[in-house]
Amino acid sequence: MENKPGFAEANTWILYSDQDLLVVNKPAGLLSIPDGYHPEFPHLAQALTPLVGKLWIVHRLDKETSGVMLLARSAEAHRVLNQAFRERALHKLYHCLSAPSPAWDAQDVDLPLRINADRAHRTRVDMENGKPARTLVSVLRRGESYALLACKPATGYTHQIRAHLYHLGLWILGDALYRPKTVNWTDSRLSANRLMLHAFEISFAHPITGAELCFQAPYPPDFAEKLNSL
Repeated sequence: MENKPGFAEANTWILYSDQDLLVVNKPAGLLSIPDGYHPEFPHLAQALTPLVGKLWIVHRLDKETSGVMLLARSAEAHRVLNQAFRERALHKLYHCLSAPSPAWDAQDVDLPLRINADRAHRTRVDMENGKPARTLVSVLRRGESYALLACKPATGYTHQIRAHLYHLGLWILGDALYRPKTVNWTDSRLSANRLMLHAFEISFAHPITGAELCFQAPYPPDFAEKLNSL
């Protein structure tokens, strides 16, 4: 697999572990779940199960997206966390590097989305046939060519952040699928080897104890390096 992470480093991905939960910082380039067409491709549970035992997947990140992921280590925790996701009781915050640098400080993007809206399987804003979707976007740091954005999705549709930013005329560096015409493609400072989207934070109630938990995933080296170039 291209950009295959070394499984020998899997123990360094762990942010938190107890008998019910595992919280990890997933590297970019690794599948969250097995690929239905290519079961031989490495995936997260395959890397972590030898270290911690049986795992249940609660949610997923796109292959190219890095950052915090929550997994269950017991069937009961899996059941409770699935219910929490359905009720939107878990809160996720993403950071991304996006171009062009917006003139505004914050946007509340409350626009309906339609999944698989075209031949490229993109998610699009669709006022007639889309489902309600909302993303809160704010600028954390500005540069001349691109900016660091915080994106908090209130719903959880496939490619939601990418689609909402695209509708605003913004592009996440390294994204080959959503490429608005507002971007200056001749600017060499926008080059990136992968999608510069990072799941930075997740907060939720512990499925067994009820304790309120919040975890943040440090930026991977490629994201940090690009951010330092702002």
